[in-house]
Amino acid sequence: MHACCAPCASYALECLSPGYAITVLFFNPNIQPEEEYDKRAGEFSKLLSMGVYPNSVDLLVPGYDDAGFEAAAASFRDEPEGGKRCRECFTLRLAETAARAAAGRYDFFATTLTVSPHKNAAVINEIGGIMAAKHAVEYLSSDFKKRDGYKRSIELSRMYGLYRQSYCGCRYSLG
Repeated sequence: MHACCAPCASYALECLSPGYAITVLFFNPNIQPEEEYDKRAGEFSKLLSMGVYPNSVDLLVPGYDDAGFEAAAASFRDEPEGGKRCRECFTLRLAETAARAAAGRYDFFATTLTVSPHKNAAVINEIGGIMAAKHAVEYLSSDFKKRDGYKRSIELSRMYGLYRQSYCGCRYSLG
């Protein structure tokens, strides 16, 4: 599973953990500055240390490296939020997740990006499907914002005392 942030993932994990053992890949090369990346990764550790999920949830946090995102997004720096830059970011993140899922022989991969009301689930799921085919691993299509998923993620954030970021993570979204 690929996750964007602990608050959003808390809802996706609540939905998926009763039926699955999960490995969360905190692959977010878009997050800047590094201190923000560390803060968000720390919130994931905090969430998982609470032991609130019925099945195991493991966490993989690669070291901070924003170079791939910078290379992919630089030519789209002036694009509005939700435009080509975001599509490049989704592609970068889902490609890495799919590659790791295939290499690790996971049954499938997913993303929590669809919890956000600012993210287009159809675009994310299209990219997920492309990466699934490219890496020969199944993609779990989702739209976690439906059925009040975003609202529930806010409730869970409060309940667990999780930090909620004010921007997606990339420096271009700071505006």
